[in-house]
Order: sequence, then C-alpha cells, then structure tokens
Amino acid sequence: MKLREGVLLALGVLFTSALVWGEAGAQPAAQASVTSADIQRLQDGIAGASRDIAQARARDSSLATQLQAELDDVRDMTAYLKVKLQRNEAIARSDYTDLRDRIDNIRDRARGETTGAYTPPPGAAAPGAQPAVTPPSPLSSSTAQVEDRFEATTLADLQDERGHILVPAGSVMRGIISSVTKATRTERTGKLTVAFDRVTINGRSYPMRGTVSQALESEGIGGEKAKIGVGAGAGAIIGAILGGVKGALAGVLIGGGGTIAATEGKNLELPAGTVLRVRLDSPLALGL
Repeated sequence: MKLREGVLLALGVLFTSALVWGEAGAQPAAQASVTSADIQRLQDGIAGASRDIAQARARDSSLATQLQAELDDVRDMTAYLKVKLQRNEAIARSDYTDLRDRIDNIRDRARGETTGAYTPPPGAAAPGAQPAVTPPSPLSSSTAQVEDRFEATTLADLQDERGHILVPAGSVMRGIISSVTKATRTERTGKLTVAFDRVTINGRSYPMRGTVSQALESEGIGGEKAKIGVGAGAGAIIGAILGGVKGALAGVLIGGGGTIAATEGKNLELPAGTVLRVRLDSPLALGL
C-alpha cells in the first residue's frame, strides 16, 4: 500500500512539473522579448530598403522620395528601440513586428511588387497621426526637471480612416520631460524635450510613442469643439478647439525629436492651456 501511494505521489509530481513546463513553453509569441538580433535584422532590412529605393529613383523619383521619407521614420524608430534595449527597458514585440512589416512594404513598393502603402493592424492608429492635447499646468524650462511627468487631455476624437473612434476626446496622455536646458548667461535659450509614452482611454492604459510637433495658443474653453487629427498624417489647420486657437505660440520653436525651444533668449514658458500637437512616432496599438 505504501509503495502504491509513493508511486502515485511521484507520478503527481511529474504531472505537475510537466504542466508547469508546458505552460511556460506555450507562452504567446507576442510576449517574447525583443533581442539585439531583432534590432540587427531591422537595420539590415533598412540597408536593403535604401538600396531598393536608390534603384527605384531612376524609374519614379517622386515615389522614391516618398519611400525615403517613410524609411527615415522607420530608421528613427529602430534607433529608439535600440536605445531602449540598451537601457534594459521593456519593448513590446508588436513594436518590432510593425517595423519589420513596414520595411517589407517599403521594399516591395520600391521593387514594384506592390503599390499599396503599409496599413497598421485593426485597432491601431497609424504613425503620423497628430492628436491635440492640453496640459492643465504650465511647463517651464526654469523649473522643469528631467524625468518630470505630467498629464495632458486630448481635445477631440482621434479617428481612423473609416471614421472609427480610436482615442476619444477627454483621454489622458502622459508626457515625460526627457531633457531640460535652462536659460543662463552663457546658454541664452531655454529648451524642453517632451515625449509621450502612455495614453489612458476609458480607464485602460496603453503604451505609445509620440513627440510634440506644434505648440498653439488657445483662446480658452468655450464654443464648439472641432474634430482635429482625424487620420494618419492629418496636417490641416486645426481651426477652433474648445473655443479656438489663436495660432502658433509666439516665441516658441519646435525642433526635431520633440524639442521645444524659446526663440527670444530666455526660458521656455508654455502657459496652462497651451495646445500641443502630438505626432505618433509608432503605431498606437489599441486592440479594438
């Protein structure tokens, strides 16, 4: 009897171990880590795409120019993932697969194998979409510190090309101050580099990557809302936003990578209510 109980106990342990190892080995591919080898594959693909575009330029210079602009965006995002990997920061597998698919699409179009531009998966906002947000508090290069975080509220619905609402008005984007330059006697221009890394929609939080592309002066809350940034790459003049905007914020210059600089030899000051256009630098996957 004792021997039988011992055998059953041993079998139970083996069965439990098999389940544990089986579950561990059956984790979804989406949870797999992005590795340095993945980044190298992206870089190799970018190099190949550059050669394909160079050959396509003789056939269609306008297409080659468009593809080169798309490839430059992919190259910037690949460099961003490489920096995150070096810092041991988490990278969603979907970020890698999206870049891989975009490179493949660019190469196919350069070689004339397809004419269709890359489209993100369902439930994802495409790179280049530019929702508008407003922080509730002022931002200043004189007081801000690196890694300071703040929240900004979206002012209008962000829709896809089919009119489906992806990010409704009133959602919250989290901004991070990634660099600060205070105005001094030797450094007369104050600067802030601002990035957005998360958006909360109806209580659910999603990772994102966005940079400031424009700073506008608001006329205040009131009047009618205008729908802005309704699709990827929307670049039309915003018009009225919760009462309207007066135009580009005076004394402010937007540089590459989301750097906002004062133009008048003083600290950068963004008053409360400033409207910021946030350019999505990678697809915003919402899984809708």
